[in-house]
Amino acid sequence: MVKLKTNKDIAVMGEGGKILAAVLDKLSAAVRPGTTTEEIDMLARELLSSYGAKPSFLGYNGFPAALCVSVNEEVVHGVPSDRVLQQGDVVKLDLGAYYKGFHTDSARTVLIGGINDAKKQKLINVTSRALELGTEAAQPGNTLGDVGHAIERYVKSEGFDVVRDLVGHGIGKNVHEEPEVLNYGKAGEGMRLEPGMVIAIEPMVVEGTWKIADGPDGFSFITKDKKLAAHFEHTVAITERGPVILTQ
Repeated sequence: MVKLKTNKDIAVMGEGGKILAAVLDKLSAAVRPGTTTEEIDMLARELLSSYGAKPSFLGYNGFPAALCVSVNEEVVHGVPSDRVLQQGDVVKLDLGAYYKGFHTDSARTVLIGGINDAKKQKLINVTSRALELGTEAAQPGNTLGDVGHAIERYVKSEGFDVVRDLVGHGIGKNVHEEPEVLNYGKAGEGMRLEPGMVIAIEPMVVEGTWKIADGPDGFSFITKDKKLAAHFEHTVAITERGPVILTQ
């Protein structure tokens, strides 16, 4: 059952979302060669605490960290460790913040070394644009199928594919709520969007096959063909005037 939010709820989530965006800005800047993924996780914990927020993921279903750091073929849910980041790594940062009784969730992908690899940068750019298009489709009166269709159509037109076994979700007092938000679908099908819904839209885009496998750390998912993946995510409120991104 979808839990609709009041305007006051959405305003509070917007406060938390701004904190989350500020933290992700600093984490993205900290991703550089020689840094370990565990060091970035510790920074995430410190930054959230400094803003009066708590990590949503720490302890969630046993997850041992605040931040998901997924590198290269890892799609999502990578566990921070002593892994040292290298030039050319494609690094996904996925973080949830709990603030004043509500969760927000957001993710970004960073290429270490900037734009020196056009193929990797294209994957990242396409994933970011797919999130924009999915968000634009999240108009009241549209359906979740419209959102997934907008993402999938664009991603495939650019020569990539979307992961099918991992999806976005509703969010609020719980980090994962109904409904599921697929990154593929048919226009006009699925649940109709209405004001008060808050959803996490999160395209996960891959170079090769959309099929995934369990990662060795027990939490992450990797591409089955070991090709690269990118991930972007925003928490989006559906309002009478259209979708509002709460995590920017």
